[in-house]
Amino acid sequence: MKKVIRCLVLVLGLAASLWLLQRLTMPKYIHENEEGVLAGEYYANSGDNDVLFLGDCEVYSNFSPVKLWEEYGITSVIRGTPQQLIWQSYAMLQDTLLHEVPKVVVFNVYSMRYDKSESEAYNRLALDGMHWSKAKAEGIRASMEEKETFASYVFPLLRFHSRWKELGADDLRYMFRSEQLSHNGYVMRVDTKPVTVIPDPIPLPDYTYPERDWEYLDKIRDCCKEHGITLILIKSPSCYPHWFEQWDQQIADYAKENDLIYVNFLAHQEETGIDYQTDTFDAGQHLNLSGAEKASAWFGKILKEQPGVSDRRGDEALAAAWEKKMEFYEAMKASQMKQLEETGEVHSYR
Repeated sequence: MKKVIRCLVLVLGLAASLWLLQRLTMPKYIHENEEGVLAGEYYANSGDNDVLFLGDCEVYSNFSPVKLWEEYGITSVIRGTPQQLIWQSYAMLQDTLLHEVPKVVVFNVYSMRYDKSESEAYNRLALDGMHWSKAKAEGIRASMEEKETFASYVFPLLRFHSRWKELGADDLRYMFRSEQLSHNGYVMRVDTKPVTVIPDPIPLPDYTYPERDWEYLDKIRDCCKEHGITLILIKSPSCYPHWFEQWDQQIADYAKENDLIYVNFLAHQEETGIDYQTDTFDAGQHLNLSGAEKASAWFGKILKEQPGVSDRRGDEALAAAWEKKMEFYEAMKASQMKQLEETGEVHSYR
């Protein structure tokens, strides 16, 4: 019995040591690649959202859930990650349904152009922060490049063990916690870099979306239908990269065939009031705070008309929770404005 106990203690001690080492070596996403925390931040904001946004930086930079709450009392959350691919969006949707069932899912269609993963780093930003579930496992298998292994996602130490050479104070400070970056998934930027030149688009040999993407769009559509969720397809506002008419037409046709709403923000610039001289922080690829609030205020008029979406500001518990979110939102805005005033640029989103 003593030998068994000693063996158990040894095994548990080894497991604990490996877990601690894994926590130490995993990237913390505090002062670089900050968007790496987005996938994990969802869970603190889950449970009572009527609208779910899915997609890449064109959603987490361009829409403000706080603005939707302030203007319309709509509860919403963004599950966006850098260069999020459609099979990762599907995994996010499946994972969300384990925690809540939104009334509306908004999917940004720009990722339809990709037929395979192009970067392990982007895969990690989307998947490492997700809680373990069947959805995460399927998302990993759909995303992995040839050089990647499923085991390295189960045990990230296998992937990040070599980081010991670059460990710093942040790795110790944030082993068991992080600093909040987003506002229900929205990443704020208050600085402005206007559009000066829009590069001429390079014609493509083929504008047809890959079959794999259509299959996953069907999966998202069918999943939403099964759970009584309204699916809205959007092309988020941006000047660059170019959005080809041939791409747009394919999405418009799909939406018509499947009785879905499709909103191309590029066709509604006048109505939204977005000005790419004042409302972008990177010369037109993404919106800054003023642009995101304009896009959200305009889109909220569409969202509030969808079945099940209502003004919930009369709910005292929700109102109290969102009051705290608004306070954090305003505090970050003030912090970034101070950075901008003192240095001429925003050094940290936080």
